[in-house]
Amino acid sequence: MATSTRERILATCLALFNAEGLATVSTHKIAAELGISPGNLHYHFKTKEQIVTVLFARFEHKLQALGSGTQRIAAVDDFWLALHLHYETIAESRFIYRDMAHLAREYPELGRRTQALTAGNLLSAQALVAQLMAAGVLQASHEQARILALQIVFTTTCWLSFEGFIPGRDGRDADPGLAAFYTLTLVSPYISGESRAYLDYLKSKYLG
Repeated sequence: MATSTRERILATCLALFNAEGLATVSTHKIAAELGISPGNLHYHFKTKEQIVTVLFARFEHKLQALGSGTQRIAAVDDFWLALHLHYETIAESRFIYRDMAHLAREYPELGRRTQALTAGNLLSAQALVAQLMAAGVLQASHEQARILALQIVFTTTCWLSFEGFIPGRDGRDADPGLAAFYTLTLVSPYISGESRAYLDYLKSKYLG
């Protein structure tokens, strides 16, 4: 089945925004990259903001779908996989978190939705930590659990920005699996003895 022009536009914009940054990509550049006229682009999306809004909505939907699966997580390997999928989703639309300040400044409504998304991520992280505590995987106080959830959201939100400041890297080759492992190290002091085997396996895989 042939890809529609609208979907080609969205896929091209996602690649351009991820590679070059939201601020530097104009509608003329998008049209040139696609090999279509600016008028044809305008027919499908009247403004760049409309394109960004659709891409943002898809990102929202993916993160919300991942958050809704929290109740099925009851082991350390489940936890790592959930984090891995979360980081993969962020990497697929990396411009959103990486260019968050610009996005909020240029498109205030999307800035507000970013805040709401972050609040939702925090609720999902709190539910995740609570689920792991109920399963006996984590042993932590209420206050420790609250801080762990906050640290998880902070780490996932800032991940790609941090990667961009590492010499020789720009975030494009960031490894979601490694990021998931590093996030697990935040909770490692609270992982129960019988659940540590998988964490030790990940340590040998990523740290040799």
